[in-house]
Amino acid sequence: MNFKRKVLIIDDEAGFTKIVKLNLEATGKYEVIVENQSNRALASAQKNEPDIILLDILMPKIDGFEVLELLKKDLPTISIPVIMLTAITADESKALASRFYNESYIEKPVTVQVLDEEIGKVLARKGKL
Repeated sequence: MNFKRKVLIIDDEAGFTKIVKLNLEATGKYEVIVENQSNRALASAQKNEPDIILLDILMPKIDGFEVLELLKKDLPTISIPVIMLTAITADESKALASRFYNESYIEKPVTVQVLDEEIGKVLARKGKL
């Protein structure tokens, strides 16, 4: 039996999320759910119960760090690992903030191979593989 990991992508760029979804699902390892509105991120995580979340930082309404804070304060979502996936490259404080919650950080653009490897590492580290 092939067990697929459920990935929730929270990113306001619909074109980006569509490409990542198609590429991750093409590996045969993942079922991917997309949420393009950050203000619905917490509800989407509660409803879909993903194994891991890929979270953008720069989004309208609620930015990725606010979403991360909401996820880590909510009992049903507190233990879901998060990979911060963002185009922000120069701001080291953003990377440090993601580490505050012991989460991973990847800069865009990213290849599917790198993303797949990081998802595997994070799930293994969190005991979810």
